[in-house]
Amino acid sequence: MAVRIETDSMGEVQVPEGAYYGAQTQRAVENFRISGLRMPREFIRALGLVKWAAARANLELGLLDERRARAIQQAADEVVEGKWDEHFPVDVFQTGSGTSTNMNANEVIANRAIEILGGRIGSKDPVHPNDHVNRGQSSNDVIPTALHVGIMEVVDREVLPALERLRAALARKAEEFSPVLKIGRTHLQDATPVRLGQEFSGYARQVELGMQRVKAARTGMLELALGGTAVGTGINTHPEFASRAIAHLRERTGIEFVEAANHFEAQGAQDKMVFMSGALRTVMTSLMKIANDIRWMASGPRCGIGELRLPSLQPGSSIMPGKVNPVIPEMVIQAAAQVCGNDVAVTIGGQWGVLELNTMLPLMGYNLLQSARLTAQAARAFAEKAVEGLEADEKRCEALIEGSLALVTPLATRIGYDRAAAIAKEAYDTGRTVREVARAMQVLPEEELEAVLDPRSMVDPKG
Repeated sequence: MAVRIETDSMGEVQVPEGAYYGAQTQRAVENFRISGLRMPREFIRALGLVKWAAARANLELGLLDERRARAIQQAADEVVEGKWDEHFPVDVFQTGSGTSTNMNANEVIANRAIEILGGRIGSKDPVHPNDHVNRGQSSNDVIPTALHVGIMEVVDREVLPALERLRAALARKAEEFSPVLKIGRTHLQDATPVRLGQEFSGYARQVELGMQRVKAARTGMLELALGGTAVGTGINTHPEFASRAIAHLRERTGIEFVEAANHFEAQGAQDKMVFMSGALRTVMTSLMKIANDIRWMASGPRCGIGELRLPSLQPGSSIMPGKVNPVIPEMVIQAAAQVCGNDVAVTIGGQWGVLELNTMLPLMGYNLLQSARLTAQAARAFAEKAVEGLEADEKRCEALIEGSLALVTPLATRIGYDRAAAIAKEAYDTGRTVREVARAMQVLPEEELEAVLDPRSMVDPKG
């Protein structure tokens, strides 16, 4: 492989000839051959946005000449677009501040800007990765800023819209299924009847509340650390740099970013990311419950509960012809488990704010971005490929209600708990229905018995 020789403060480094990154990135590649995982596309995009906004602010402040600033902005835009993703090779498991990844961006943008201006890649002339691309910045404020920007773009453009689609789908099913009566279940045992629509109204409300939790976490994520530089004091940056750069980020993304109220909090701690991770974990915990309920109610098709029919999407067995499995609910459950696991890593990372800097930023960012993507994609697929096509088997629901021992419950207020329990036991022992046993025992006049055992009187007792 052809190489070129570059230098940094530690000496000479061999860099692949075709690489846009430079010496410091190459050192990181060699030092961190750990997982093969790289920082995700959403983060690289956000990092490009931060460098673009920084160059624009520095141009306005007269800290960069127009020629260099325009070239840096063009190169940063190309990073935003994903043109140079293959030139971001640094492993997720690296220095905890993300310095290697920040320098990776600085070097790629500097070398591409040099190329735009007709210079030689690797020469640091006329664009220097530190002096020009990184002007007014530190890894310690850039990386948390880019993480917030990347996460907020995913939350606003993917997570919340996907959850709203799922909520709306569940709400429509709640209305559609409202006339359908079915047996309730507690402890996986028969309980008193419920409307299928009532169950789905609960699911829709779970998702609605989850969206509210994400929006609550969103508020803190709007604060950006940019401007704090090394330790939060803002050393080596212009007093107006952060406000100007953040204004450009706000305009470009359409997200209402603001400068951190306290830069020492913004860099020394990452409670906001922990809160967002917890909100996503809660959302996915809700989706796990909903998906599992639907999986149970759709079990069968002949020997399970069978109250719901899921859309048939793909063959379910390599050995059993005709078998169709609840693949989408199972996908949601697995995605939820991953998000819960990610949250553990983010929570531990949040505890690693030592003195003036959190040193688990790449880990926290990788896991939180993955959680956001999983939440969005799982919710969207759940709505599109499962919930929106759900059908109720009304005859099966009616049959299960009629055969349930829980139908005896309203009799307890008319004939007493013990006599009602005896009816349930007799029904169980003989295989007859509660209605048949109660009629045979003549515990109530026929008309009154029919009214008491009408399932509709049990699902809306307040009506």
